[in-house]
Amino acid sequence: MSAVIPGRFTAAVEGPFVVFIIGFRVNQFFAFRKWWPVASAMQPMLQSLSRDPAKGLLAAETFVYWPGAALVQYWRSFEDLERFSRDPGDPHLEAWRRFNRAIGTDGSVGIWHESYLVEAGRYESVYNNMPRFGSGARGRARARDRAPRDRATASRPRGGGERPNAGSARVAARWAEDSSLDRSRSRRSFETYPAPSAASLAP
Repeated sequence: MSAVIPGRFTAAVEGPFVVFIIGFRVNQFFAFRKWWPVASAMQPMLQSLSRDPAKGLLAAETFVYWPGAALVQYWRSFEDLERFSRDPGDPHLEAWRRFNRAIGTDGSVGIWHESYLVEAGRYESVYNNMPRFGSGARGRARARDRAPRDRATASRPRGGGERPNAGSARVAARWAEDSSLDRSRSRRSFETYPAPSAASLAP
């Protein structure tokens, strides 16, 4: 089990990245022979990707919900994701073919996925008393001095991009709180940083 990092921290990703969410739903609980092969196909895919980081998977988390399960994956690019999904030498394509042969459109098991391209600096992540998780799973926690926030810092979004169109004062304040995240390192990777303390953010 990963060690818990006390306190609040956030994660930074250099450059754009892709969030890919994939899952299955058990529509007929007693159709074990239908849904168990679908459920058991996920782990071999993750093992294959973890053995070869060059394939482009940056991190992944598994979630169980009723009645199914899902994987939230972080990829370096859409190209890497599509290459893995179509490569006959990787486990996904054969698992997809087995699903179509065994289940197809009979309704016993549902599968779904969603893909999102995240532009640099156009995201937020906050963790409190958590292990390395999600987009920060491959990061390195490090101590970092924080200067008191000023007006210039508060108006600058994380990552140097445009300030988002905040729909409320609360959203705008939350964005300003994390706006001074240091993303000066040039290599594309995940890094985790401690979030600013209340004292460091005092006017």
